[in-house]
Amino acid sequence: MTADRWFLGPLRSPLGRRLLAAFLFVALSSVAVLTAAALVGTARGLTSAQQSDRRQAAARTAEAVAAAYQQAGGWAGADLSAASAIAGAAGARLVVQDDDDQMVWPGRGMGPGMSGMHAAATAAVVEAPVVAGAQTVGSVRLAFTTTATAGRAVAWSWVLGAAAVALLTALAAAGYVTRRLTRPLQALTGAARRFAAGEPGARAATGGPGELGELADAFDTMADDLVRADQVRRSLAADVAHELRTPLAAVQAGLEELRDGLREPDTERLAALHDQTLRLGRVVQDLADLSAAESGALSLHRTDTDLAEIARTALSAHEAPLDAAGLHTGTDLTVALPVHADPDRLHQAITNLLANAARYCRPGDRVTVRGHRSGEFAVLEVADTGPGIPADELPHVFQRLWRGARARTVAGSGIGLAVVRELVNAHGGTVSAASPTGGGTTITIRLPLAYPDR
Repeated sequence: MTADRWFLGPLRSPLGRRLLAAFLFVALSSVAVLTAAALVGTARGLTSAQQSDRRQAAARTAEAVAAAYQQAGGWAGADLSAASAIAGAAGARLVVQDDDDQMVWPGRGMGPGMSGMHAAATAAVVEAPVVAGAQTVGSVRLAFTTTATAGRAVAWSWVLGAAAVALLTALAAAGYVTRRLTRPLQALTGAARRFAAGEPGARAATGGPGELGELADAFDTMADDLVRADQVRRSLAADVAHELRTPLAAVQAGLEELRDGLREPDTERLAALHDQTLRLGRVVQDLADLSAAESGALSLHRTDTDLAEIARTALSAHEAPLDAAGLHTGTDLTVALPVHADPDRLHQAITNLLANAARYCRPGDRVTVRGHRSGEFAVLEVADTGPGIPADELPHVFQRLWRGARARTVAGSGIGLAVVRELVNAHGGTVSAASPTGGGTTITIRLPLAYPDR
């Protein structure tokens, strides 16, 4: 990433400029306050340490002067060179006065006025009493002409250097944070504009921090839902046109024959037309259910129910068509299969499976409905001994409008199994198909048990 994109990228956005200005203001204010506090604290610390050192030097000098005073038995003849050396080592000029404020060192004859003049001329004066034998015999004054300017310069250089580093770090952090905040918003805005302009594949596809990432993901999910809904709408229109064309043509042709007098309106002809209208009704209902399930708008009225009991009821209700097709039926539903589901929708799914078996099985074949538990799932199987499904067609049996190689010889819309798949998926379950090489088909529905421990 180039420096231009790093620093100027956020500035291209009004929000980025505001965020960057706010971050920089906070950073500059913080660095300025901390720098001022550090400088003041450093100055005060150096001054306090210097004052302590000066007081200690004055005390040592006073002790040396008192020792010289006691050794000489008075000020006369007292050797104060050692005390002067101590003061000189501390960077000060020594002035010694007796108890009458007469100058003893560096020489006699100087009065208090002269002493005050020397004290005023110095940068700082520290005094200490000279005590000999529990008696104050005079005082020492150390006039310091040196200051802590060099120490302050070093300390201030470090403080200012640290402030510069902190400011640069704050600038880099502000640029990074601003970019991290504005980039997802810019991507989301661009994706929204492209999507509104008619580009269905436009997505934000950006991993922003926290709520910004969630916002981008929510937009992408919304866009996917809208595209899927549009596809469902288009597919429904195509399916309706495809599935209604044949029965409508048959009804139209039959009515034209009756209108033109080519056929008598006998019971057989009217029954054929009635069957076509029934087929139209079934196709329309199946398409409506399939569209609702695929778009997520399928209404489910869940309750605690028994999948085995629903299967028995569906088999009993569909017994007449199965008998008419010459099929034998059997059940193995001795185990209760409690599920939290919509009984009507599950009844519809099982009925579709039984209708599919009646449509494709041969007279004399057997249809068996059995159920059992597998871990935390209720398993329902609808098995038949029919001709089976070719291996290359098994992956497509639950696709809409798929009817396989027998489409020309067996009536059907190719929607029933697709409806079953969507109904089961809406309940959080799965459905699969198996067909061994020797024939027969088993459709297996797996739904979560409502009470897996019972």
